[in-house]
Amino acid sequence: MKLEGSCHCGAVKFTVDSHTPQPFMRCYCSICRKTAGGGGYAINIMGETATLKVTGARSVGVYRARIKEKGAKRGTRGTLSQARRNFCVKCASALWVWDPQWPEWVYPFASAIDTPLPKPKQDIELMLNYAAPWADVPKGRAHKHYREYPKESIAGWHKKHGLEVR
Repeated sequence: MKLEGSCHCGAVKFTVDSHTPQPFMRCYCSICRKTAGGGGYAINIMGETATLKVTGARSVGVYRARIKEKGAKRGTRGTLSQARRNFCVKCASALWVWDPQWPEWVYPFASAIDTPLPKPKQDIELMLNYAAPWADVPKGRAHKHYREYPKESIAGWHKKHGLEVR
């Protein structure tokens, strides 16, 4: 499925092919929450890096977060993350994440996608160890909870539930 996305001001537009367009993964980590998540989380999907086409690339900035190790002393800067969070430098819209650990994939934020996306029957609520105390984490059978990242991949989850799109 070809996904079309953009920033709020229109300076950046992009397309990417995705076989896993269900916006199911809600990440509550502090990075997603602070850079993209008004509800206390960001919703991520997955596309194929080789198909990513960007218009307005001069308006794309990249942010690499610093990851603090567990038990690190207060004030420690932390290790620079490999993940590159792409955003519009004009309006600050979060667009996609790319990580060299998985170079074949790009992870657009569902909030940047303009193509109508299917509503998932189940949501994955992950990185709950880092959720803000005020975040309303949905409960019930349609919401699987994970304290950190689940072992199951995005592609694996879509395949298991028969939700791959070609």
